[in-house]
Amino acid sequence: MPNLGPVELLIVAALLAVVLAIVVGAVKAARNGGRAVSGGRAPVAPLTPPTPQRLYETVTGLTRQGRKIQAIKELRQYTGLGLKESKAIVDAVAAGHDMWSHPLMGGFRPARPMVPPGAGAAAVTGPDLATRVRELKAAGRAEQAVYLVRGETGMGEHEAELFVDAL
Repeated sequence: MPNLGPVELLIVAALLAVVLAIVVGAVKAARNGGRAVSGGRAPVAPLTPPTPQRLYETVTGLTRQGRKIQAIKELRQYTGLGLKESKAIVDAVAAGHDMWSHPLMGGFRPARPMVPPGAGAAAVTGPDLATRVRELKAAGRAEQAVYLVRGETGMGEHEAELFVDAL
């Protein structure tokens, strides 16, 4: 057998290190049931975002059940809003407001009106904005009327108040 020089010894050591790494990886994979290991954690399947209708049903349902914290978590996960904003929306839903009428939800509002769970087609076709604002104002709920105008039109608070006062 010929004598091995320092270069040949380094090549042999590198090959042994690679073989050892492969064996260790195979043993770890076998212990984890064949799943690949990344950073010591099993991979997590990506979550598919819910549809706006599903989000609406989830948030309103959880709020009605008194599970406001879970509703806030769901809303934050879907919208990426902060804790303070999500809590304000869930509190508004708990107070009887429509989730989509909140100004922060303007970017997430569905193209078609949401049908509340259990409602028929009559819920989709309803009175126009001015009629609903007049009804709220007549019932002494001017603040909710301003909230509704802001949510459906994207107006600022001052403009919405002027609109409500003009009716």
